[in-house]
Amino acid sequence: MSHQGPFKKTISLLDLILIGLGAIFGSAWLFAVSNVASKAGPIGSLSWVIGGIIVLLIGLVYAELGAALPRTGGILRYPVYSHGPLVGYLISFITIVAYTSLISIEVTAVRQYIAYWLPGLTIKGSDSPTIAGWLVQFSLLCLFFLLNYWSVKTFAKSNIIISIFKYFVPLTIIVVLAFHFKAENFSVGGFAPFGVQGIQAAISTGGVMFAYLGLHPIVSVAGEVKNPQRNIPIALIVCIVLAAIIYTLLQVLFIGSIPTNMLSDGWEKIQTEFALPFKDIAVALGMGWLATIVVLDAIISPGGNGNIFMNTTTRLVYAWSRTGTLFNVFSKVNKKTGIPRPSLWLSFVLSVFWTLPFPSWNALVNVCSVALILSYAIAPVSAAAFRINAKDLHKPFTLKGMSIIAPVSFIFATYIVYWSGWKTISWLLGSQLLMFVLYLLFSKYVPKKEVGLAQQLKSAWWLIAYYIMMLIISYFGSFGGGLGLLKNPWDLIIIAIGALIIYYWAKHSGLPKAIIDNDDPEHEASEEAVRT
Repeated sequence: MSHQGPFKKTISLLDLILIGLGAIFGSAWLFAVSNVASKAGPIGSLSWVIGGIIVLLIGLVYAELGAALPRTGGILRYPVYSHGPLVGYLISFITIVAYTSLISIEVTAVRQYIAYWLPGLTIKGSDSPTIAGWLVQFSLLCLFFLLNYWSVKTFAKSNIIISIFKYFVPLTIIVVLAFHFKAENFSVGGFAPFGVQGIQAAISTGGVMFAYLGLHPIVSVAGEVKNPQRNIPIALIVCIVLAAIIYTLLQVLFIGSIPTNMLSDGWEKIQTEFALPFKDIAVALGMGWLATIVVLDAIISPGGNGNIFMNTTTRLVYAWSRTGTLFNVFSKVNKKTGIPRPSLWLSFVLSVFWTLPFPSWNALVNVCSVALILSYAIAPVSAAAFRINAKDLHKPFTLKGMSIIAPVSFIFATYIVYWSGWKTISWLLGSQLLMFVLYLLFSKYVPKKEVGLAQQLKSAWWLIAYYIMMLIISYFGSFGGGLGLLKNPWDLIIIAIGALIIYYWAKHSGLPKAIIDNDDPEHEASEEAVRT
């Protein structure tokens, strides 16, 4: 498509790592530790390690995909390449919903912390904004829009400036709280007062998986990265490992620094008593200066994240348009700036829309986490299918052990979806099935390209079966409103077997030949780099 213009390769390895870490260290670390403690108790610290391992496995798969196919918005294009437009359409829809709401989550977090100094921004007795509070959120969204509208370089450099402060504060908290650590806190009520289910709930709904959302931004700007074959795998692995270490330390030190007498009412009360965890614990320990720094960072960190997610969502909308299942206008790229401006406009409008119902941070985190992990789960499937229908694909980075890592990561992703509970799964996957029906009803308006509807359905039935399987198991399960008929460990065993069957079905039901769009400008540039 000659009208789209080439993306400019201006993002270095350092820029890429900062984008990834910046996406990870947003609002989650500022809220999640008290949620995790209230759901799992002291053993909640282990949930960060387990979550990090799960995301690392998926990240390794993305490293192979991102290096082999450095596409802007690649996370939405890989399923199209491997399984056709219908699968890509379903994954695109759920991912765009998640990312546009993520932007609104970040500005909501900023407003909630600003309200510490300006109470008039939040309605008393709730987390919802007043009119003035909503205008603050809207102003931030406008700022993110402008930073991304000018150029990729402006976005990346502004992110570096924000990142300097973002990483300084968590490290300062780690050092300071280490001097107030009390080991006896870990034995109050027992080390695992809520058992294994506490860990599972913390990972899925406590904010752990929401915190590990740095993968998509790295892969989404792949078409604009210098030397992507080298830099994408390095950035993915570095970001996940560093994030897991820092998050685990923050959780351990938060639990260990709580005044022991405040644990007398049980761990369930921690989320209420420490609604703004590190600010509240700084106040409880008599360190007003630390509370001030935390609030400042709580304004900057989510703000930086909102900027990153505005950039990422724009690339995802662009990628969705490139699949042929969204209006073609969103695939246009400004030749001067290298920015897909129509996609940026749509991302901005949708992010504003998500602020209109005035949701709180906690209300949206669960849904966003599940939506994003569903889009993560497609990576192992696409990578496995490519080894059948794209055997000649050049892979600068080949993941050893893919035959084990891919199905295991798919099973773990399925666990996280299940742990989110019936209330979330029922409407989220229900909406996906509705979008599937709408696609069939309006399929004659969708450009068929090389893939007819019959082949698209053949390559998509596994995904529909996966959604139905998860709805049934969740309904009979014991999480989030399920009937509770399926108990641990039988529910996990059934899910593992079902996910494994779906995985191998999906692996072998890809298109006869992957439809990789070799006419992409960014693809041509990467191929030329490989040849030279």
